[in-house]
Amino acid sequence: MPPKAGRTGRPATETKARKPRYLISDLCADLDAYLAPEQVSEVYRAYLYGAEAHAGQQRQSGEPYIYHPIAVARILAELRMDHKCLAAAILHDVLEDTGKPKSELAALFDDEVAELVDGVSKLTQIDFPSRAEAQAANFRKMMLAMTRDIRVILIKLADRLHNMRTLGVMAPEKRRRISRETLEIYAPIANRLGINSLRLELEDLGFRHLWPWRHQVLEAAVRRARQHQRELVSNVETAVRRRLHQEGIDADVFGREKHLFSIYRKMQEKAKSFKELVDVFAFRVVVERVDDCYRALGQVHNLYKPVPGKFKDYIAIPKSNGYQSLHTVLVGPQGAPIEVQIRTRDMHRIADAGIAAHWLYKNAAEGVGAKALADDWLQNLLEMQRDSGDSQEFLEHVKIDLFPDEVYVFTPKGRILVLPKGATVVDFAYAIHSDVGNTCVAARIDRRLSPLRSVLRSGQTVEIINAPGAKPNAAWLNFVVTGKARANVRGYLKNLQAQEAEALGKRMLNAELARFGLDVDSVGESVIGVYAREVHLDTPAALFAEIGLGNRLPLLVARRLAGVDGTGAQTEVPEEGSPRRLAIRGTEGMVVNLARCCRPIPGDAITGLFSPGKGIVVHRCECRNLGEFQSKRDKWLEVEWSDDPKAEFQTEIRVEVGNRRGALATIAAAIAEQGSNIEYVNSREKDGVTSTLDFTINVHSRAHLATIMRRLRQIPLVVRISRLAR
Repeated sequence: MPPKAGRTGRPATETKARKPRYLISDLCADLDAYLAPEQVSEVYRAYLYGAEAHAGQQRQSGEPYIYHPIAVARILAELRMDHKCLAAAILHDVLEDTGKPKSELAALFDDEVAELVDGVSKLTQIDFPSRAEAQAANFRKMMLAMTRDIRVILIKLADRLHNMRTLGVMAPEKRRRISRETLEIYAPIANRLGINSLRLELEDLGFRHLWPWRHQVLEAAVRRARQHQRELVSNVETAVRRRLHQEGIDADVFGREKHLFSIYRKMQEKAKSFKELVDVFAFRVVVERVDDCYRALGQVHNLYKPVPGKFKDYIAIPKSNGYQSLHTVLVGPQGAPIEVQIRTRDMHRIADAGIAAHWLYKNAAEGVGAKALADDWLQNLLEMQRDSGDSQEFLEHVKIDLFPDEVYVFTPKGRILVLPKGATVVDFAYAIHSDVGNTCVAARIDRRLSPLRSVLRSGQTVEIINAPGAKPNAAWLNFVVTGKARANVRGYLKNLQAQEAEALGKRMLNAELARFGLDVDSVGESVIGVYAREVHLDTPAALFAEIGLGNRLPLLVARRLAGVDGTGAQTEVPEEGSPRRLAIRGTEGMVVNLARCCRPIPGDAITGLFSPGKGIVVHRCECRNLGEFQSKRDKWLEVEWSDDPKAEFQTEIRVEVGNRRGALATIAAAIAEQGSNIEYVNSREKDGVTSTLDFTINVHSRAHLATIMRRLRQIPLVVRISRLAR
């Protein structure tokens, strides 16, 4: 039997310790609060088996390995998970790290526990060509196991959270890799399942380890802001609480500090400094009933004027992860914006627990909404994996699906569908059903006939028009945004017969060649064959099939063929004549220019736009000017830097310095020290105290630029430094 807890609920054997405790007695004390004694005993039996299996193994920190499974189980115990999930959490590394067979787990415990452990275990018996392929295959295996039992991903999230808490012992490069994976995959999954408590800590730890300096600076800025705004927060909190009490509304009112990573993300998205962000602090009002939420909203709007266009009702229309709340922004004292969230106590608990509320409140209806939404998402995952060609493509589709900035649209019967921002009619059709998406030909948006590429806005009613003989089109890949739609279209195209793909590609290429007064026959098989060999394809037929399958844009192939001189010579004319070697899929022989508005450099995430007369113009993915081309997604290209672009690239930085004699010379000398040449500098006085220096400098890569900026920050005169993008 597990050790008993004392009267206070803490283990009787506890001793004073500052370090985190990983004792089974602590876990059993937590479980006594909500599990039956025989269920606690089952978890303890799993501990005994796991401790024996991991005997002699240590974590990198030097601690016994069994500490880690216990810590994972304690995280799940905070979510009030059932005893089988907790037993699987304690055993989650047994199959992978100790060589114990799955059949032994099934015999000693049961099939349910064995399946959960197997779902979390990596594919160690298969050799993969690269780390990326191994990661994608393991992720696919885990996600498929999750579709059978959602507890698989809950164990994995708890496992990742404890690993992130103890990441400090890892080498810097491994810390960064694990943190990036956490921010790109696991924190978004926690958000998608509505488990806010896990998401916030995963994001904070990922941010802390991936960008430690940025985290430190932002944390210090929030600490200073907290001191300055303490009185304002207290006054607003008191005023709201008093007003609600006067109206007979029983409410808990408290100010809360915005999450560090959400502040950082908002600074990036809006290109603003910390000082320009006004909603670092917010307020939460928690009431008893739903009608109290709307009454409280009316009172706070009477107390402080609301900001137009900033009210969102997530109670009437919940988020895709089941989150419900009223959000509003008010003009507070001294004109300071105040963000307020109003929700019931049940909504408040579900906002933290999400899908876990299904286990936490088994006898209530509280977790049902989150579970139903999660089940819909799992069904979409099954369809995506069915239509994905390989594990890496599946991972790409899931990543797309994990970052929804949501819009809410209606079917003609009044059903609400939640789609990512930028979703089109085709995305909507596939969200209803795969067959509806495969045969859609047009739509009526608010009763007006609209094309398939129409981008949807919240509140619209969409009716899909289908035709029995219609089929998915490769061009849809240029504008669909949901993972489900992309996977369905790609899956269909990959299943086309080779002859159909070839015929389709030939027709598409002929349509583009017609712009130049040509067709496939007039260009000639020999010329097409030369181009096909240039792009590593054996025959013209293989080139046509590539176009038909959506792997190459017919417009670019047509332009290249129209200019081929029969020798297969290629030209690449980069910006200002200097060598800029870019690996650009499907654009061999095209003119490539670097955009002057954002000046991309190696290491930046980039995308390409086809521009008549300019060839391929390469922009940074965050370039503001890309917004102008959202309606022309068919002109966008996938672009990547070559492995070693041996060249220098121009970029612009802005340095704000104290207005002192010799400041420019000091900054210029520091830039030169780091092996960079200054092409242009512009100096102007800002306010008599500081001056602004804009430099155009040459760098080899983003890492080189980061080195220069770090060096400049060490100069006492420097107040602020940033990279410019016009």
